[in-house]
Amino acid sequence: MEAQEIMIRLAGAAHFGILLASALVPRVLDWRRQLRSLSALSRHLVWVHGAFIVLVIVAFGTICVLNASDLTAGSPLARTVCTIIAVFWGARLVVQIFLFDARPYLDRRSLRLGYHGLTAVFTFITFVLAWAALAPASPVT
Repeated sequence: MEAQEIMIRLAGAAHFGILLASALVPRVLDWRRQLRSLSALSRHLVWVHGAFIVLVIVAFGTICVLNASDLTAGSPLARTVCTIIAVFWGARLVVQIFLFDARPYLDRRSLRLGYHGLTAVFTFITFVLAWAALAPASPVT
């Protein structure tokens, strides 16, 4: 197994770590209380969008873990999938750095470490999948 394939598998596993961290978000941000002021439709949209994002992250993680060798093969489909995942996480990284102001919620060391850890994971996944999208195709064995 080549280094790029290992990195893609690690990036895939990291998706499931992100899901563990995201499971804490509703409690940390007190969504039950915060969303109470929204209409029922808006409140449901927040939860439904969240659920669909979870499904996308599960799909990306599963694709990376189960198909790492195919993703390094350099086929047009592999490059497209890698590009989509890299753009998704690259955009999420930009939002994390330039849009979110999480400081009011980072009142404990564990939350600060988790937040910065997620930033590192978003960066890792973005670069690994961009590398797979742009690298020369691996030799056929």
